[in-house]
Amino acid sequence: MRSMWKGAISFGLVTIPVKLYSATEEKDVSFHQVHREDGGRIRYRRVCSVDGEEVSYGDIAKGYELSTGETVVLTDEDFADLPLKTSKTIDVLQFVPLEQVDPIYFNRSYYLEPDRAGTKPYVLLRDALQGSGQVALVKVALRTREQLATLRVRDGVFVLETMLWPDEVRTPSFPFLDEDVEVRPQELSMAGSLIDTLTGDFDPSQFKDDYREALQAVIDAKIEGHEVVAPGPAQEEPGAVVDLMAALRASVEAARKGRPGGGMEDGSATSESASAGGGSAEGGSAEGASAGGGKRASRGKEEPAHKGSGGDEGQGERPAKRARRRTA
Repeated sequence: MRSMWKGAISFGLVTIPVKLYSATEEKDVSFHQVHREDGGRIRYRRVCSVDGEEVSYGDIAKGYELSTGETVVLTDEDFADLPLKTSKTIDVLQFVPLEQVDPIYFNRSYYLEPDRAGTKPYVLLRDALQGSGQVALVKVALRTREQLATLRVRDGVFVLETMLWPDEVRTPSFPFLDEDVEVRPQELSMAGSLIDTLTGDFDPSQFKDDYREALQAVIDAKIEGHEVVAPGPAQEEPGAVVDLMAALRASVEAARKGRPGGGMEDGSATSESASAGGGSAEGGSAEGASAGGGKRASRGKEEPAHKGSGGDEGQGERPAKRARRRTA
């Protein structure tokens, strides 16, 4: 790894010189845009929209466009005059419990390595922070942008997690939040059973990027001059969900069968489903249709279900009517 920034952690009157390294890397397959006929690279030129002339990189400045369409031009000298106290310092502001920091604020992760002269105070602060069970809330400027960040310990090394500012996090505003959606206790219980069935310890090594591996296989096949093997048949896509309880029961049973030692004794799923469902699936089909949301899945696409148009809502009403007639 190559360091991308040098500075110091400022902790009270203690200064710890450190180097900053990117802690993550995206394992993606990169491509170039090329000419389809001969594979030649596609090049782009920096051209001024006013005079049509190509502009060298040294003559390019930053422009801020006003609502009137006019542009304010800012040069490197303008940015150099801005006061930025944290340009070379990771300034510790306070210490907070990690569980109080919403993960939505986290942006990028970096490792911090101490310079030889700062090893002892680095280890001292590391051990003290790790023993406190808290994280340090800091300010730092990277690439001329001041950012809020947290400082925590991972594998004996400080990890700097840059964060978004509070005004950079959007507030969710969706129509369904204002709707009065009723969830039955039986449905909530069955959903909880599904969560319990799929609960386990987090082991990231169990997961992999299937798409990237398949894409790399296609590239390797083309390099070797072999025919590209078509992928296997895709899993059958679910149809329209008419009965939410039935879908939850099927999900629980499938999850149990898919786990090691997940086989069930005869009748165990039926008895649990009946107790959680509170009766037959037929009686809950109408409510399940409404709980399924205002959209239905059809061949992998989402289509709105209009009331009175013979969609899912109408399908959910007929079983309920039959149940009422039998009761009568």
